[in-house]
Parts: sequence; C-alpha cells; structure tokens
Amino acid sequence: MTISNSIQITPELIAAHGLKPDEYQRILDLIGREPSFTELGIFSAMWNEHCSYKSSKKWLRTLPTKGPRVIQGPGENAGVVDIDDGDCVVFKMESHNHPSYIEPYQGAATGVGGILRDVFTMGARPIAAMNALRFGEPDHPKTRHLVSGVVAGVGGYGNSFGVPTVGGEVEFDARYNGNILVNAFAAGLAKSNAIFLSQAKGVGLPVVYLGAKTGRDGVGGATMASAEFDHSIEEKRPTVQVGDPFTEKCLLEACLELMQTGAVIAIQDMGAAGLTCSAVEMGAKGDLGIELDLDKVPVREEKMTAYEMMLSESQERMLMVLQPEMEAVAKAIFVKWGLDFAIVGKTTDDLRFRVIHQGEEVANLPIKDLGDQAPEYDRPWREPDKRADLPAKLVAAPEDYGQALLTLVGSPNQSSRRWVYEQYDTLIQGNSLQLPGGDAGVVRVEGHPTKALAFSSDVTPRYVEADPFEGGKQAVAECWRNITATGAEPLAATDNLNFGNPEKPEIMGQFVGAIKGIGEACRALDFPIVSGNVSLYNETNGIAILPTPTIAGVGLLPDWKAMARIGSASEGDRIIMLGVDGSHLGSSAYLRDVLGLADGPAPEVDLFAERRNGDFVRSAIRNGQVTACHDISSGGLVLALAEMAMASGKGLRIDLAQSQGLPHAILFGEDQARYVITVPAEVADFVCINAESAGVPFRCLGTVGGDALTIDGLLSVSVRQLREAHESWFPAFMDGSALAAAE
Repeated sequence: MTISNSIQITPELIAAHGLKPDEYQRILDLIGREPSFTELGIFSAMWNEHCSYKSSKKWLRTLPTKGPRVIQGPGENAGVVDIDDGDCVVFKMESHNHPSYIEPYQGAATGVGGILRDVFTMGARPIAAMNALRFGEPDHPKTRHLVSGVVAGVGGYGNSFGVPTVGGEVEFDARYNGNILVNAFAAGLAKSNAIFLSQAKGVGLPVVYLGAKTGRDGVGGATMASAEFDHSIEEKRPTVQVGDPFTEKCLLEACLELMQTGAVIAIQDMGAAGLTCSAVEMGAKGDLGIELDLDKVPVREEKMTAYEMMLSESQERMLMVLQPEMEAVAKAIFVKWGLDFAIVGKTTDDLRFRVIHQGEEVANLPIKDLGDQAPEYDRPWREPDKRADLPAKLVAAPEDYGQALLTLVGSPNQSSRRWVYEQYDTLIQGNSLQLPGGDAGVVRVEGHPTKALAFSSDVTPRYVEADPFEGGKQAVAECWRNITATGAEPLAATDNLNFGNPEKPEIMGQFVGAIKGIGEACRALDFPIVSGNVSLYNETNGIAILPTPTIAGVGLLPDWKAMARIGSASEGDRIIMLGVDGSHLGSSAYLRDVLGLADGPAPEVDLFAERRNGDFVRSAIRNGQVTACHDISSGGLVLALAEMAMASGKGLRIDLAQSQGLPHAILFGEDQARYVITVPAEVADFVCINAESAGVPFRCLGTVGGDALTIDGLLSVSVRQLREAHESWFPAFMDGSALAAAE
C-alpha cells in the first residue's frame, strides 16, 4: 500500500503534535510503517487528552452512571434521562477553557455552540443553557478583558440561537490568571423513543456531510486544548474556531426535521478534531470502517490540504450515516434551510479508516485503534497532604459583624452577578420560571401543564484543593441541594473535571481524590453521572488552576406551582434553619474575604445527613408548607439570610440566643447539609415537629419583617445597604472604578 506523503516526519514534528516518543513508537507498531503527515495529524487528534481521555478513563469508569431513569449514560454526545410521560431530558457540560483564554469572544461562543450541537444531535430541542466561568484575580491586567469577551461570547451565541441561559457561576481567583475556565452546559427535550445515536450501522451506506462549509479555523484545536500554556500562547490564536449562531439555528431545525423522516441511521456532531473525530467515532462504535473522499467536502477556502480538512474545527457541522433511499428527501431539507449537504464517503466492513484526497489515498489506518482502543494510562498519583484542623476559637471574630457581612456580600466572589446574566437572554422561549440569582434555574416542560425542570451548576474549588475527596463530595451535594431547594427531585448530573497537568503525581492525586468523592456522593444521593468532559493541562508556566470538578445537575418538578424560591417569603413568616449550627470556618469565604487567609480543612460532607435533610425539605415544599427556601453554602448562615432578604426586599429579625457555639462560627461557618426556610406562622410548630420526627436538626431563628437584617446583639444592616453593597461591585469592576478605588 502506498500512502501519499510529501512531508518528512521528524522528532520535532512528532513533539509539535503532542505525541510522546513512546506513543509514536506505538503508532509505528500498529501500522507497520511511517505515517503520512495527514495520518500523524489524525493520530494526534484522536490520541490527545481532549479526545481520548487517556489519563482519566481508568477513574471515570468508577463513577455511577446507571439508574432507573437513565436512558443513555456516558459514551454518546450527551446523557439522556427519563422525565415521565414519554419525555426525556438530554444534557451535558463541556469545557472551552484554552480557546477562551486565547480569544475570549469566539472561544466562549463556540463553546456554547458545541454543547448545543451535542444536545440536538441526539434529537432534542435545546431548552436551557448554563455556564460556569472562572477568571483570574480582579486586578490582573487581563481579567476585565477576558470577562468582557467571554460574557459577550456566551450571550452573543446563546441569545442569537434562541436558548435561555438559566443559571451558572462566575468566580475569581489568582490561580486562574493564566488559564481561565469556561464550562458550558445545555439541556434539551426529546421523546424517549426518538433518541439518535452516533453508532454507525450497515455496510456500503452513504456518509453525509451536513451544515456549514469547512475552513481553516480551529485546525489543531483539540491538540492545543491538551497542552499547557507558555509564553508562546498568542501564536495559538489560529487554533480557535469561529462561530455563527444563525447557521447553527438553521442546522438545528434542519436536523430535527430530517430526524422526523426516518432517514438518519447515525449522526455525530463535528466538534473537537472535526471530520476526523466524528468519522472515526461513528465507525469505531459500529465496528465498521469508513472511507472519506475529501474532494466532495464543501469548503470555503481554496487549496486546503487533506491535513487541514481532517483537523479543521469549523463550526456548525454534522456527519451522518443515511438511509440511501432517503437521499433526495434529506438533501431537499438541507437545501431548504440554506445548508450544505454532500455525500462524502461510505461505511465499509474492513475496520479501516481511509481518506482520499485529489485521487490519492492519504490515510489508511485501523479505525478501532484510533477510536475506542486509544492509549490508556494509569498515571502515578500522590494523595495530597491533609490540612490541620482549624478550631473556630483560633479564628478571629470580626470587630464589626455588620461590616464583615457587607464586606462579604460586596466581595468579588459573593457579589451579585446581575451584570453578567442581564447580558444573557434568560426568558426566550417563554418557559423560564426563575431568573438567575436563586438556587437553581427552572424551566417549564412545554406541552405539559405542570411539569418543570430545575438546573444547577456547582463546585467550591478551595474545598477541593484543601481536600479533593471532601471537595468532590461537596460539589455533588451542593448541586443536589440547590435543585432540592426549589422542590425538585434531583435526577442525574453531568461533570466537567478541570485540573492541571496529570503527569504530575500531586495533580493526578487531586483528580483521583475528587473522582472518589464525586462517586461516593452520587451513589449516596442516587444522582448518577450520565455525561461529561475532562479538561486537563490547565496550567501556564507550570502554575496549575485550582482543581475545579464542576457538577451540573437536573431535577424534576412534577408541579411547578408548588416550587419554592429564594425571595418569596411573606411578612410575619417564621424563619427556620434545617441542619446543625455552624462551626466550621476552615477554607471558608469568611476566612478568605474578611480575614484574607486561606487555611484549614474543607468541611466534611455527611451524605446521610444530606439525603435526610434534603428529602425533608423537598417534602415540606411539595406539601405547600414552605414560602421560601435557600441552601446554606459559601458564606454560611448569615450570607444565606442576607441573600433571602435582598431577594424578597423584606427584613429578617433573628435571635441566636438558643444557639450553642461561637457567634462568628454560627454565622459564617460553612457546615454542609443545611437550608433556611420560611413558613407561615400557623404551620411553624407543625414543621418543627415533623423535622424532629424525621431526625432533622432544626433551629427556629426568627421572623420575616422590617427593613433590615437584624441579628440580636450582633448586627443590624438595612436591606438597602445590603443591596447597594451586593449590586455595586461587578459594574464598578467592569467600568474600572473598583480597581481605581483599590489603588
């Protein structure tokens, strides 16, 4: 067999493709010859970390992925979960970290576009999006530019496409100075008996290219996303893709229309590594070979090489295996929507991946070795050192509790994100029931009179660094808690595991510990992981990000009229805390934002208590006993109370006389499995009796009323003051006045 090859393969070229010498030797052993330049690019794309999960597969297999509602777990474009009545929710989260640091607008925009395609490739119409964003310290010279570009990119794509952004996170830390995180989530609705998969079936069937034309944008993007950054980062700008949300909207409608015809046998989004990854995955999953003729691929640039065409990550493209007799029907649909439709290959029975360009065979490779039999590593790992206990009595109490609270609510990480979410369309499609700013986004299931879905995204990276196992548990527990706080039943989750260089045992130890914690929490809470993404090598010049295993979850509300909100308390309602008194100040927001320290262990997560307390809260909400609900997390009890007061515009009168412990630990402690609820005065005793019967610790805190958050003997801050502090930081930061004041 003669493969066309005009470029000499050198050690430098191999290294530039992110392949280690032993991996290149493995390629030589597999194919029995030197690869062509195009084949080297194909191996590089398929064997990089971003596509092959070669450092993480061993540990990902330990996660719980099955459950009574799980229709499709990991391994497809997105996970699928049953929500009754023949309906299902399709969802996934994925990173676009490296591209967004290099070119924030397009990096974030195409991250949104990619995750939306993952959802509608499965046959689902997208109904909700979220994003979890992490940036460097506010006074870093690049941070404002990156925030502005990423937020504009997320809004520019999602708003134009027409999907509501219902929630998410924005955090700042110096450890993200050289490597921001952009994690994009999307969910869609489909019928459970009409899910489309990527597994090719049948020999000699047409492989069809759908969507936009192929250009040179994004060539090598997946390989770039699998490497650390250094001072040459600006040279990587051409590896960032360019998105067009209006083309994607047409692609959505054309795909969903085509799926109704019965023409689609298999379909795969062209995401990372573009044509290469989509073709290889479809063939390898179906135990089939694929032959591609690049001369038939629609292109928008002249004289593109086979290498460029195979590795282009141009957006808004799909690959499909088609029922041959339906070709005319399928083509007519795509022509109607102004999109390209081209038969570019066929399925074969020889398990080979062949690529033809200008009449010559430029690649002929074993497809299984490229796809589901790529390298897998058991990387050495070291368990991180445990931090010493930090008893509350060793942590300084604030001289002025009111000022400490105002510092917290107006800090970069606890202030309002209104500046961000008001740039997103949160109401398009007309089904959003809660705006961002509460515990979870809630969206009605269109066509059903009462059903709704709740969505939340959570992780506390400072906990994960302090203790990866407990931090992993806490990320799951907080997501589960936020969904529960609306009254929804948490169904399943997707993960986005963002870490540094896995070749360093201490970083791999963080990853392993977090996976163990996530797995334990998901099993205890019946919250399986049905899809996800791993993003490694998030380092710049050897400095790793904080370990950030983001968990995004979905919950089901059978009747959204019984839903709880954070700010819906009524005057005279009683305020009850469910859970133990606060005592844990290690790794807390109080320690970081008020005292300027980073010390102590992460809080322990008692998963039995999480389950017991959460099930009680959900039951009370659904029984109509709860007027408002908020989980207690970062910032502790006092921040939860302040957020409820700001959301409702009503004051809260709190008496802690019966509480045991130090006041600053009770107010700022970040112990887990806790909620604040408000209930009508006439049912308060009944709710407390029920909590006692269920074994749920509780404390009656006070009454809703007045115009201030008043905690007897400790603080009294007006709701107006709280709102001013809470709402002012982000706009001041973005217009530069916050930084000028700090100087």
